[in-house]
Amino acid sequence: MILEPLTAVDGALPGHLLTEVTALYAANREFSALSGDFPDPDGIRVEQVAKALADELAHPDAEVLLARSEGRLAGVVITLARHPDPADPDPWIGLLIAAAEPHRTGVGRELVRLVEDRLRAAGHAAVRLAVPENNPAALRFWTALGYLVIGHREDRAPHRPCAVLRKPL
Repeated sequence: MILEPLTAVDGALPGHLLTEVTALYAANREFSALSGDFPDPDGIRVEQVAKALADELAHPDAEVLLARSEGRLAGVVITLARHPDPADPDPWIGLLIAAAEPHRTGVGRELVRLVEDRLRAAGHAAVRLAVPENNPAALRFWTALGYLVIGHREDRAPHRPCAVLRKPL
């Protein structure tokens, strides 16, 4: 599996990539329903995904990574080099979504390992993320990978209660 940064071409995201990413989000209906990122988790549209990704890419510290395995999209990861809170020194994983078909086959774990390796190579000592309290399966996933709950707070945009996790790299 490889990670490649998503970049705009002439200010726009390539249509074929948007179609692939939209299909990935749509295939993860349960995640989309829990996250509330899209108004209708059963009707995620390319335009919605394009806007969400463009909003992420507009942030100077954000990076959208596409994971590919055997030529197909295996996941999307969004990282943030710095949290908006200046007291927080760690990069963040803002989103990790794996292809729905191979769930429970190690794809998510491999994505996390690749992201951690990438952050470690960039000189970071630890990484953080937030898990919405309404997603106990995600909390189990992250804690099984060695992430520890270090606090609880609302996330910044939708103001959902979240557990904040951290893992030394």
